[in-house]
Amino acid sequence: MPVSSLKINPPERRITFHADMDSFFASVEVRERPELKGMPVVVGSDPKGGSGRGVVSTCSYEARKYGIHSAMPISQAYRLCPDAVFLPVNMKLYVGVSAKIMELLKGFADRFQQVSVDEAYLVPGPEITNFKDAALYALRIKDEVQKQEGITCSVGVGPNKLIAKIASDFQKPDGLTIVRPEDVREFLFPLPVSKIPGIGEKTADTLKSMGLNRVEELANCDVQLLSGKFGKIGLRMKQLANGLDFREVREKESVKSISRHGTFAEDTSDPVKITGSLDLLAESVHSSLLKNRLLFKTVVLTVRFEDFSTYTRSKTIPIWTSDIFVIKRTAIQLLSEFIGNRKLRLVGIGVTKLRERDEKQTLITDF
Repeated sequence: MPVSSLKINPPERRITFHADMDSFFASVEVRERPELKGMPVVVGSDPKGGSGRGVVSTCSYEARKYGIHSAMPISQAYRLCPDAVFLPVNMKLYVGVSAKIMELLKGFADRFQQVSVDEAYLVPGPEITNFKDAALYALRIKDEVQKQEGITCSVGVGPNKLIAKIASDFQKPDGLTIVRPEDVREFLFPLPVSKIPGIGEKTADTLKSMGLNRVEELANCDVQLLSGKFGKIGLRMKQLANGLDFREVREKESVKSISRHGTFAEDTSDPVKITGSLDLLAESVHSSLLKNRLLFKTVVLTVRFEDFSTYTRSKTIPIWTSDIFVIKRTAIQLLSEFIGNRKLRLVGIGVTKLRERDEKQTLITDF
């Protein structure tokens, strides 16, 4: 066949959905306790009458009316609404509900990608050929989640993952937003640059200092200017601002790390308290390793001092193992650098360089 007659087919582009559970932790708590419906509910650390040291994990939309939001210091949330219902995080409950929801969503998908405990991308089968059908399909998804799990979700539908993700957040809670390819720029351009996933507060501030406040301004900015300021990320931001996203929806790769961290009730330099906390965190990491049938080679320690300065240290061992004593012993070795007069606010422990366990393998734990 002559080269001139070859037809190069572009990568297949299919309608993409992003499903995002509404205020997930709080919604599950309200489902479990119907008497909380309509009340401001905050899930996170114990506020301790306004002196708590942790943060808000999530909150109901009623609580958001008071200005409360995720990652806010719990003490601030208490000051904004002391009459809110403050509940501890019940991760076991949320993970169980999440697993059921994700299985439900997979039933609607030809391709599926879970990206967190409460959100996922999916591409429907080839029978969904247009956005009118996609809208009806999204309504079915929302209805099934509500009926089977008793919570609402918001769904965004677009020509790629970027547009679907932004769309799912557009009309929360219980929203449905459809963005057709021809409407992408009209949808994106009026938005603040911070609405683009990956553009955090610092990057948004830098863009604003360059006079780039809205997505349209970023989309039309000279790529050389952006590359000079941000490197390769500058080109990526310009592509996203123009609605271009070529990432495929696919199953998430295997777990690459497992970590746990804890904040002390009071800053401390007491080695007994610190090592005791590390023991508990190590046991939680070890439990997750066993559950996922994984081995590790590297242990990672994180410490945060009272002035919020944060340091990480790691050590790679010569063998694959899941031995909890290796985790604990290595963490104590790494911790020795930081034990002294300075007080710690947080410690964390993790394992990385993971691989699946071979049941025929004999494990050696001494090193």
